Amino acid sequence: MNQITRLFDFPYYQLEKYNLSDALVTKQNGEWIKTSTKEYLDKANTISRGLLRMGVQKNDKIAIISSNNRTEWNITDIGVLQTGAQTVPIYPTISAEDYEYILNHSESIYCFVSDSEVFAKINSIKHNVPTLKEIYSYNDIPGCKSWKEVLQLGEDTSNQNAVEERKNSIVTTDLATLIYTSGTTGRPKGVMLSHQNIVSDVLMSAPRVPLRAGDCRGLSFLPVCHIFERMILYLYQYYGISIYFAESIEKMSDNLKEVKPNVMTAVPRLLEKVYDKIYAKGADLTGIKKKLFFWAIDLGLVYEPYEANGWWYEFQLKIARKLIFSKWKEGLGGQLELMVSGSAALQPRLTRVFAAAGIPIMEGYGLTETSPVISVNEEKNKGFKIGTVGRVLDGVEVKIAEDGEILCKGPNVMIGYYKDETQTNEALNGGYFHTGDIGEIDSEGFLKITDRKKEMFKTSGGKYVAPQVLENTLKQSRFIEQIMVIGDGEKMPAAFIQPNFDFVKEWAKLKGISIGSTEGEISSNPDVKQRIEEEVEELNKKFGNWEQVKKIELTPEIWSIDGGHLTPTMKLKRKIIKEKYQYLYDKIYNND
Repeated sequence: MNQITRLFDFPYYQLEKYNLSDALVTKQNGEWIKTSTKEYLDKANTISRGLLRMGVQKNDKIAIISSNNRTEWNITDIGVLQTGAQTVPIYPTISAEDYEYILNHSESIYCFVSDSEVFAKINSIKHNVPTLKEIYSYNDIPGCKSWKEVLQLGEDTSNQNAVEERKNSIVTTDLATLIYTSGTTGRPKGVMLSHQNIVSDVLMSAPRVPLRAGDCRGLSFLPVCHIFERMILYLYQYYGISIYFAESIEKMSDNLKEVKPNVMTAVPRLLEKVYDKIYAKGADLTGIKKKLFFWAIDLGLVYEPYEANGWWYEFQLKIARKLIFSKWKEGLGGQLELMVSGSAALQPRLTRVFAAAGIPIMEGYGLTETSPVISVNEEKNKGFKIGTVGRVLDGVEVKIAEDGEILCKGPNVMIGYYKDETQTNEALNGGYFHTGDIGEIDSEGFLKITDRKKEMFKTSGGKYVAPQVLENTLKQSRFIEQIMVIGDGEKMPAAFIQPNFDFVKEWAKLKGISIGSTEGEISSNPDVKQRIEEEVEELNKKFGNWEQVKKIELTPEIWSIDGGHLTPTMKLKRKIIKEKYQYLYDKIYNND
């Protein structure tokens, strides 16, 4: 089977080429349960037969909502796609109101859920979704049908011919999935991705991944309802990489040691937390051990790829890797060769330090609408440049518009937004997808993202400010967990800052300062504010006077997805954050 043109071709290709005994692995009751490539496909076909017996037609929509990544998700995905129906993966922690909107907008007829929490939410709005016939659950839940009922319905193989007919009728340009983007404003939009969109993105990204086909383990924990992790799972299947599903973020540390993965995906927020944890451990050391630890970190912070720092640096790095960085690697399972980062800008200091430690992070760039990868760094071909998102994939065309916006064309660009011609025409104006990001391509062909077009603002003095650039720099301070730069139409930029409460407590203990114990007490403490102002002042030096953050206010709680501050992909919901802290905004700008 040479030609992969549809998403369900990936596991068949894997069966023919690698036939893994551990294609998909999920932990159940403390034990890692392996599903072979053959079993994966047998179950997917069983689901397809069951769905046909349930009357599923081509172009029907079937929702999948899971609180964690698991084998069943992938079996359901392939089982649905083979019938010519489309999957609608939904983020598990959105509100019941958003569930209702997405299920109605997509006209989903069935819904697969993972657990009682998701089931309760869907059940509460089911009566408002006239198209929804039934909910099936992966876990056994009282009062909910089990997905095993669909498997039982498909046990009889006599209608496998009908499944094959459906499969043969599906062409590469057919719609495969609807992915609703969480959006920082307004209602979620249904991004229509065809088989060709995602398949082409997998095949164009594959040469950038330096993995040994058929002989690697990947750990999967980023939500598979997002196209980044989902595309990576298809890429793993294409490469014959065994996929182990992490139990949860909380158990990541244990899972890394158990699975010993060679590759995993990550988002900057997680990498920041990992680094902070390592740093805190180093800070607790004493004497020569502590000196060595910070010597290694200082070395890491000036790392350059391809031995650009010369032989003396490389000699020292060898020693640092042996004495210090090897322990970092151990903490991440000991076998990790590569991490791929996406969804937000990665601080260059993290790229440097992890690469110095022998765990390179390849940062990439893309959007749901581009399936998602547009560009990504790679270690081969001198393709790794810190502070960029790599070179554009072969087969994708990128041009920079006059106003700096990144425009993209290629087989990976979406069909459009579901039931929304106006927004589709706007996004695909002139034959290119308008990303809404501002960027530039350097002389070596590396793409650099500088800001979100919609998020740039002008001060009352007429100067443009790019908030993301400021935010990413200021977040380098260990005192700052989250930050949002404000000042549209005002005379100067300012910022709301959520302190890194854990780190601030450590700092206060060290200094013998009493700052209170609650988030509210800490954020209103003048010593804390003054210390963070010093950090801002220091980092401000990297910017022109007009764009420097002149005033800050500390927010009294942790910014979270549940709290409404962040989207499921950890991006700032700027409008909502501003509304929440309007009183702080007034304090900044009305007290002049």
